Amino acid sequence: MTEKTAKHISAFTLVELVVTIVIIGILASMGGMFISRPMEGYVDLKRRAALVDQAESALRRMQRDIRAALPNSIRVFDGGKGIEFLHIVDGGRYRRRPDPNATPPAKQDNVLQFDHADTEFEVLGGLEHFSRIDTANDFVVIYNLAASGGTANAYTGDNAAFLGNASTAAILELDPGKRFPYASPFQRFFIVDTAISYTVENGELRRYSGYTVDNTPGPDTGDSSSLVAKHLDENSYFAYQSATANRSGLAIMHLYLADSGEGISLLHQVHVNNTP
Repeated sequence: MTEKTAKHISAFTLVELVVTIVIIGILASMGGMFISRPMEGYVDLKRRAALVDQAESALRRMQRDIRAALPNSIRVFDGGKGIEFLHIVDGGRYRRRPDPNATPPAKQDNVLQFDHADTEFEVLGGLEHFSRIDTANDFVVIYNLAASGGTANAYTGDNAAFLGNASTAAILELDPGKRFPYASPFQRFFIVDTAISYTVENGELRRYSGYTVDNTPGPDTGDSSSLVAKHLDENSYFAYQSATANRSGLAIMHLYLADSGEGISLLHQVHVNNTP
C-alpha cells in the first residue's frame, strides 16, 4: 500500500488581502502628501522665478534706453500705460568761437550761428560714434527744454535739424539750413535716431521704435513693435518726475506680473540727466 506524503500549502485569506490593500493605500496616500507638497512648491517657485527674471530683464532694457534719452524728451501717456522718449545715438559740443588755426582758412569761422539759418558747424573733438549715425534720417537737436508745447521741443522740430549727406565726424552739415531758437549754455548738441515707446497693452509690455516723431505722444495704431514681457497685470504703470534746479529727472516703472495664481511686483526708478 502506497503511503501518501502530506504537503503543507501556505496561502492567505480574502480578509488578509483586503487588509493589506487598505494598509498599502494608506501608506501610499501619506507618501503622496509628503512628495506632492514639495513638488508643488518647486513648480510655484519656478513660476515665480520666471516672472521675476522676465520683469528684471524688461526693466534693465528700459533703463538702458531711458539713460540714452534726449534731455527733457521723456513723457508719459495713456494714463501711465505708456512712456516715450527720443533716443540719442551720439552727441558733442559745437564750436562757438572762431578757430584761427583751422585749415583751410574758410573753416576758421565754422561756428554755429543763431542769428540766421546755418548750414554746417564744427564739432569740437569730433564725434565718437559717427559710424552709428544715419545721415539720411537722423537729426540734430540743440537745447531741448520740454516734451510738450511749441518752443524748444524736439517733438515739434523747432529746435531740430536734419543732417546732410556731406556730414563727417568733424563737420556736421544741416540740410536744409536751420536757425535754432536757443543756444546751449554748454554748447551741447545731440543726434537723435528714433523715438522709442514702451506700452502696457493686452497683458504685454511692448517696445515701439522707428515710427514718425510728432507732438502726439506714443506710436500710431498699427506701428510695428516687439514683445518685451508678458503676463502683465493691469496695475502696471509708468510715471515721470521732471527735473528741477536741485535734482535730475526721475523715471518710475512699476510692473505687476501674474501667472497661474502667482504674482510679483517690481518697482524700478531711473535718474535721468536732463541738462540740455
